[in-house]
Amino acid sequence: MSDTPHARALRDAASVEPVAPGRFRAELSEYYTIVGHPNGGYLQTVMASGALAAAAEAGATHVHATAVTTNYMGGPAVGTAELRTDVRRVGRGVSFVHVTLLQDDVVTTESLVTLGSLRDDAVAHYDDAPAPAMAPLADCPEANNLDEVNLRSVVDVRLDPEYAKWATGEFDGRGEIRGWLRLNDGDASWNPWSLLLASDAMPPATFPLGSSGWVPTLQLTSYIRRVPTGEWLRARQWCVVVSDGLVDERCELFDERGHLVASSSQIAMVRFPGGH
Repeated sequence: MSDTPHARALRDAASVEPVAPGRFRAELSEYYTIVGHPNGGYLQTVMASGALAAAAEAGATHVHATAVTTNYMGGPAVGTAELRTDVRRVGRGVSFVHVTLLQDDVVTTESLVTLGSLRDDAVAHYDDAPAPAMAPLADCPEANNLDEVNLRSVVDVRLDPEYAKWATGEFDGRGEIRGWLRLNDGDASWNPWSLLLASDAMPPATFPLGSSGWVPTLQLTSYIRRVPTGEWLRARQWCVVVSDGLVDERCELFDERGHLVASSSQIAMVRFPGGH
C-alpha cells in the first residue's frame, strides 16, 4: 500500500459526510481494494451509508440496508468520491433510496437500496437454508495473502481445503468455494451493515474451474436477513452458470448459530486460459 493514510476501520472507510442536501462525500480506502480497485462489497457499504443518511434527512427511521442492488459501470479510484442520493419513498416498514457514486462528475457506480429495521430477536416463520458442512476453522488455512489483494488485510478468509485444491493447481471441475470469514479491521465484528462487505469477500468460485484472477463484477445484489451473532461467518459461494464470458455466482453467509444472515447474487465477467 502507499504511504498515504487511509481508513482501516470499515466504520470510517465507508462513512459519508454531508456536503449539500442529498449529496455526500466519501473517501474510498486503499485497504478495501483488489488489484487497486475498491471491492464491490465495500462499495455497497459506502452506498448503504449514503442511503441511510439521505433517508434520515427525509425523516425515515430505518437503521438497516436490507437489500442493495449495485451496477458497476466503471472502477472508481481510491480517494474522494461524491454520492448523490434520491429518496424514492419513505414508508413505515420500508424505504427506498437511489444512490450514484461519482468521481470527476462521472458516474462509476449506482445502487438501489432498500431500507428497513431488523430485530435481534427475530424468529423465522420458515427457513430452508441449512448451513453447509465445512471443515473446522482450525483445519482451514488462510487464503493466499496476495500483495494486490489489500482486502485480505481487513477480512480474514480461511478456506475449506476440500474446496481449495485449486490453490495448489488442482482443478476438480466443481465451481464452489467454502470457508470462514472474519472482519479484521481493528474495530468491530460483523453487523447487518458490514455483511454487505462479506457478501463479496470470498475468492471467485470460478477459480476451481481454472479461471484467471480477472473476474470483475457487473452487478451485485445482496440481501441482509438477520443480525449476525459471532466473530466468524460460514460462507458458501458457487457458480450457477458460466457461459459467454460471464458467470452467474451465488453466495450464502451463516453466523455461529447456523442461521442464514445474508445472501448475494452477482453477474461477473470471467476469462479462462485459451479463451474458453
